[in-house]
Amino acid sequence: MRTILSIAVAAGMFGLPAHAGEILDAVKKRGELVCGVSEGIAGFSAPDSQGTWSGMDVDFCHAMAAAIFGDSSKVTFKPLSAQNRFTAVQSGEVDVLSRVTTYTLTRDTSLGLDFGAILFYDGQGFMVPASMGISSAKDLSGATICMQTGTTNELNVADFFRSIGKDFKPLAIEDVNELNNAFFTSKRCDVYTGDTSGMAAWRSSLASNQADYTILPELISKEPLAAAVRHGDQQFSDILRWVGFALIEAEEKGVTQSNLESMKTNPDPSIQALLGTVPGNGKALGLDEAWAYNAIKAVGNYGEIFERNVGKGTPLGLDRGMNALWNKGGLLYAPPAR
Repeated sequence: MRTILSIAVAAGMFGLPAHAGEILDAVKKRGELVCGVSEGIAGFSAPDSQGTWSGMDVDFCHAMAAAIFGDSSKVTFKPLSAQNRFTAVQSGEVDVLSRVTTYTLTRDTSLGLDFGAILFYDGQGFMVPASMGISSAKDLSGATICMQTGTTNELNVADFFRSIGKDFKPLAIEDVNELNNAFFTSKRCDVYTGDTSGMAAWRSSLASNQADYTILPELISKEPLAAAVRHGDQQFSDILRWVGFALIEAEEKGVTQSNLESMKTNPDPSIQALLGTVPGNGKALGLDEAWAYNAIKAVGNYGEIFERNVGKGTPLGLDRGMNALWNKGGLLYAPPAR
């Protein structure tokens, strides 16, 4: 009887429109999305000389705005430090945190955050001057290592050196500009540690010759990067999650910015559900049925976003690696959207 009742309740709820929560109501009333981003990390979120922001994290915010408003320009970017980013979400200063942030249990629970789809699989590593002639992190005994406070870097480094039975000298700095200066300019530290994507970004933008610096092969942590919102508005966190999944699903199904319109007539049921040709998903999220169509139209699919911002044709020159689709040897995978 209990099982039958559960099925009946689920069947009765299925397909009902989501009710707007506090955060989504505030965003709609304001008429724009406020998105917390980095203070400037090439390829992820950085302003140009005109103050125009670009990068993977920025594109995700544009996709969110397009899904909610049908207009990707309805977003304001607020630069946040690693130290103050979580407070900004908790206080409502920003609606979405899209800032190379690692999804962890503690952040998901005690910090009161809801994370979306993992949009970049990364890992913490080490960067050294090539002139040191070091090829392995295991040879860094006694080195002075620069790292940013307010991140998972400090604990990860301590755990790594403890595991190999060697010592190191930490130099923890909050301000990212001071941190970069300590490594690239004043040489106050021998080694830079951080997410490998971030180190590649700093190397591409700050080193006069990228070949002067080597990112060592070891990864000492798992760093799944995802956008986050304040806990308490289930509908808004659903939108956050499914916008990310839609961008991944679009790549898997071959839906791009350029073929988006013609794909609306594709007979594949999953494509029809994704693009709103068959209604239902929009209603379930409390959005227009063209929510995913609008997001893809604004920024392209996940692969297009990756290649435009951090791929082989950019200064960062990153391979897809773990960030390839699941059916191409990577980890990216979107749940069924119907």
